[in-house]
Amino acid sequence: MSASLCEPTAPLPDPALPPLLTPGAATALLDAYRPGEDRFLATPGRTLLARGTAATVPHDSRPVARRVRELLGARRRAGEPAPVVVGSLPFAPDAPPALAVPHSVRWAPPLHQDPLIALPVPSGEDTGWRMREVPSAERYGAAVAAAVARMRAGEFDKVVLARTLELTAPHEPDLPAMLRRLARRDPAGYTFAVPSGPDRTLIGASPELLVARRGGRLTANPLAGSAPRSADLAEDVRRAAALLESPKDLHEHAVVVDAVREALAPYCARLEVPERPTLVRTAALWHLSTTVTGELAEPGVSALELAAALHPTPAVCGTPTGLARSVIAASEPFDRGPYTGMVGWQDADGDGEWVVTIRCAEAAGRTLRLFAGAGVVAASTPQAETAETAAKFRTFLSAVGAAL
Repeated sequence: MSASLCEPTAPLPDPALPPLLTPGAATALLDAYRPGEDRFLATPGRTLLARGTAATVPHDSRPVARRVRELLGARRRAGEPAPVVVGSLPFAPDAPPALAVPHSVRWAPPLHQDPLIALPVPSGEDTGWRMREVPSAERYGAAVAAAVARMRAGEFDKVVLARTLELTAPHEPDLPAMLRRLARRDPAGYTFAVPSGPDRTLIGASPELLVARRGGRLTANPLAGSAPRSADLAEDVRRAAALLESPKDLHEHAVVVDAVREALAPYCARLEVPERPTLVRTAALWHLSTTVTGELAEPGVSALELAAALHPTPAVCGTPTGLARSVIAASEPFDRGPYTGMVGWQDADGDGEWVVTIRCAEAAGRTLRLFAGAGVVAASTPQAETAETAAKFRTFLSAVGAAL
């Protein structure tokens, strides 16, 4: 199994970022984050903190990648030397984006290279959270069972069904403290906090890169198929090994990888897709992972154009996409909003990184809405998929001092 173990994919090294010579360069950006108009994103390749809003990406009928390209081009022509768009896009393709050109952006090497990230932070204190499941575990299990029955009848191949936990506290939560705990829990992952709407903040720690582009090169890292970690080392290894051999999880993963290959192939002169997945570990879960790399046939294709071609992958929606969307709409009694959309950045040259928005919550006042989903295939069971969503919730619950 050791040969198949890897950390979350570092997209593409950035020669503009120097080696980390001063301890604290990356953690200083993490510690400087303040909710409101700050936008923070840490990836395996870099850390950024964007401040203020100089311009927002409009919401209209043009493809979002075109809107971003035209806005960044206009900013550059107006004399801004290195404009960048930072923010998130929702799951629904026709919903407004939350993307902006900030007043300023500070860059640093990745958090996992900063030795200060290992320093402990106070654990989340239980502040009297009230918790409500939407839907309940029982209703969620029933939705899984209904989807499995339809798949076994041959109607479709896969659907990703999600549920939420709505947490309400007596006072507004400490979002900077949550962000620091999330970042330290998985410093080699993708940690973010960005405005998602008026008086709302999207905060989370995703393990999954949708796509990154640097020049004519791209990297995608689809994840699908997972198993909860164990505090017992022998049991943890057993679960990882079992995941690598699980027919159900391997099938689920193959469906996603095939969709990624099909979406990216038209843009590429060369595309490399490994035959078998590897393992990626987070603090809470093992994931099956495949790192896809390629060279663009047309270097002018931007990171967001590639991301839009991929979104939504079967890892967050299902297949066929249209039918899976209709099953999601009929099964989930809530609006996903930014959940299973994407969060990231892009510059005026088209380089950037876009991450799948999972392991996240949306904060509004005293309320946090947490999201978790599971890929449902014909071999799924309601009990297993409900347990998977519970394991995914724990990533965030540990940061807010609540228990499931």
